[in-house]
Amino acid sequence: MIAVAPEKGTPVIEVDGLTAGHGARILLRDVSFTVRAGEVFAILGVNGCGKSTLLRHLIGLQQPMSGTIRLLGENVVTASDTAMRELRQKFGVLFQAGGLLNAMTVGENIALPLSEHTALSEAAIDGVILNKLSMVNLAYARHLLPSELSGGMKRRAALARALALDPPLLFFDEPSAGLDPVTSLELDVLIETLNRDTGTTMIVVTHELESIFRIAHRVIFLDPGARGIIAEGDPRILREESSDSRVSNFLNRRIAATG
Repeated sequence: MIAVAPEKGTPVIEVDGLTAGHGARILLRDVSFTVRAGEVFAILGVNGCGKSTLLRHLIGLQQPMSGTIRLLGENVVTASDTAMRELRQKFGVLFQAGGLLNAMTVGENIALPLSEHTALSEAAIDGVILNKLSMVNLAYARHLLPSELSGGMKRRAALARALALDPPLLFFDEPSAGLDPVTSLELDVLIETLNRDTGTTMIVVTHELESIFRIAHRVIFLDPGARGIIAEGDPRILREESSDSRVSNFLNRRIAATG
């Protein structure tokens, strides 16, 4: 509705020489990678490796110490406030807790970005609400409050809101965290289906191995000791062929050998 989707395979995220951290503490040093249109791209690593920090930098919530980040051709690091407001209409974010506004119904949550950023009529907005809820198998929940939803339903409702403006980019922060295995699988299947049917590029921060192997086309693996990327590629190939024990142990759910 707002942005034209890039041609499949073209770079939509370009990170070059990113150094990031908190205060004087460096979590990531000289990180570079590219995400291409249509990919499901996962950011992996053990706790404390900088996954969430990287995500916050990608969506412009935190400024890097050095380096550049380009989203859909826009330099996030140097963009003006106006440019960032426009850019944020071109990507959706599904936060770990969902981030729905508790005082609004599910339908009203989805309507909010449409009312703020489009000139659609009330009838047209109603049509979008029903369409997005149908996409996440939640059409019956339009008039429910977030407090009336289960954990999985909240994630799907938040995903419907993230899809409201038809963004070419979606970011997911630990989408399966705290969900039971069946609900996690349902969410994975939904993500897979949306990517296939819409071509939306998806960046997923996660440590859930089953989800990684099911939905991710390509991954980067962050390591706290290296303060950066130690592996990149198809997670299924990395699981079988990586010569780095940190990567192999993680993807094969093995405990590192001790002294």
